[in-house]
Amino acid sequence: MVETLYNNGANSIWEHSLLDPASIMSGRRKANPQDKVHPNKAEFIRAKYQMLAFVHRLPCRDDDSVTAKDLSKQLHSSVRTGNLETCLRLLSLGAQANFFHPEKGNTPLHVASKAGQILQAELLAVYGADPGTQDSSGKTPVDYARQGGHHELAERLVEIQYELTDRLAFYLCGRKPDHKNGQHFIIPQMADSSLDLSELAKAAKKKLQSLSNHLFEELAMDVYDEVDRRETDAVWLATQNHSALVTETTVVPFLPVNPEYSSTRNQGRQKLARFNAHEFATLVIDILSDAKRRQQGSSLSGSKDNVELILKTINNQHSVESQDNDQPDYDSVASDEDTDLETTASKTNRQKSLDSDLSDGPVTVQEFMEVKNALVASEAKIQQLMKVNNNLSDELRIMQKKLQTLQSENSNLRKQATTNVYQVQTGSEYTDTSNHSSLKRRPSARGSRPMSMYETGSGQKPYLPMGEASRPEESRMRLQPFPAHASRLEKQNSTPESDYDNTPNDMEPDGMGSSRKGRQRSMVWPGDGLVPDTAEPHVAPSPTLPSTEDVIRKTEQITKNIQELLRAAQENKHDSYIPCSERIHVAVTEMAALFPKKTQV
Repeated sequence: MVETLYNNGANSIWEHSLLDPASIMSGRRKANPQDKVHPNKAEFIRAKYQMLAFVHRLPCRDDDSVTAKDLSKQLHSSVRTGNLETCLRLLSLGAQANFFHPEKGNTPLHVASKAGQILQAELLAVYGADPGTQDSSGKTPVDYARQGGHHELAERLVEIQYELTDRLAFYLCGRKPDHKNGQHFIIPQMADSSLDLSELAKAAKKKLQSLSNHLFEELAMDVYDEVDRRETDAVWLATQNHSALVTETTVVPFLPVNPEYSSTRNQGRQKLARFNAHEFATLVIDILSDAKRRQQGSSLSGSKDNVELILKTINNQHSVESQDNDQPDYDSVASDEDTDLETTASKTNRQKSLDSDLSDGPVTVQEFMEVKNALVASEAKIQQLMKVNNNLSDELRIMQKKLQTLQSENSNLRKQATTNVYQVQTGSEYTDTSNHSSLKRRPSARGSRPMSMYETGSGQKPYLPMGEASRPEESRMRLQPFPAHASRLEKQNSTPESDYDNTPNDMEPDGMGSSRKGRQRSMVWPGDGLVPDTAEPHVAPSPTLPSTEDVIRKTEQITKNIQELLRAAQENKHDSYIPCSERIHVAVTEMAALFPKKTQV
């Protein structure tokens, strides 16, 4: 709304006499950016917006009702359009925002709401239009907005209707009611130790409840202005140097005198600044409670059933001592003699506050709410951690079972590898060169499957634990079947050597070194040839076999993919089954591709 007015040149309305050459007043000019804030700019702003010194005045008396009525009728016809600047000009000339058209039977706000003009409704509300007023048919502007399908406008009108109570509630507890869900009031509760249970406080509350609606509205407006003044002062003090600004001789500020109000009301407005934070909060809570009672049409006798009243524990007492009318309202604090009464009331209020439904709006002090929210968050986090702990325990048990299975398979593979190496070792140490003729060539050797530790055709692969590297000759050699007389050579060897000997090759004894050299010379036998003589040169291993690092890397990839599938199954992620299975299949295929189907000799 403000942007629209600014773009349409609304500033010329407040500076009409400064811009009109025919009505320029002598000695008055618009402040320049180079002028000082005090007094030049401050006086200009006060004259422009507060005193309306430069607004265009009609050549008539201020109490001319005919002119005001004519302007109000023009406003009534103009609000149905989107011309916001025209309506502002009419309002500045004296048109009434709550003007009730005698022929149409409604107000300008009814017309704007029916036409869906949200900016016009906002402008009328700024100039005091009542969203709760009824037309000749008993309908409010909110009803017309909802009938026309203007739900955003209807919600905004409801918020405007409760603007005063929303501002007071936000000042105390920092929250506003949820009008969309039907919650229109938030009545904060004072701490049990802060309740004022003196007889003077009871009498003051009775006086507040006995006020007429008109006087109660004036008091609520004054408290609203005091809230705005205190918030503005708090913001101002936060931006200043406290050591230089706030001193012991600082005068307590108060609301300025409004010439439109009576002297009695101005004095009462200024006395609001004498209330300390506790007294002023008590007054605001009482005003909110009584505003809700008056809005809902509840009687004074039924107020004791309202759980949101701060003095709900004593409202059933009908006898109250008469107090002098000269006593100031909300000007006392509970005396020391009321300690026992405060203790009893504190226990009752504490129990009721714990049982009250916080969703309806009433809250205790801000510290209590913060502690309660922290407690709820902690309990939720504890439940989540317990659930995660249970899942991790189940997964740990599964992994322990898998570890035991892998350890068992590892032991079996170690035993099998030791037996194969023993057979190869005894066969390679046969050095009888005179029996070459006895090593006949077997015609079926090419077609038979080699008995090797690395069986590429089978589904079982040799298992090497992570961190344990196989010997170079064991990872590159392919073991072939022994000749027919291999059993006789095994019997001649009395000291078989283990394949998993951790002693380095260069540190072995001479006796074991000869055995190691013999194995390096004759570990690989051609599938179609005779057993080579031990005196023949060293035969190079097949370069097509994979290295230890490749085997370990592929094995880790397979294990990682299996773990992902297990985790998905534990978390019931059915959509992850197929991708995990495909990754496992690809990893196994890559592992199998490392080992050739047939070793090229």
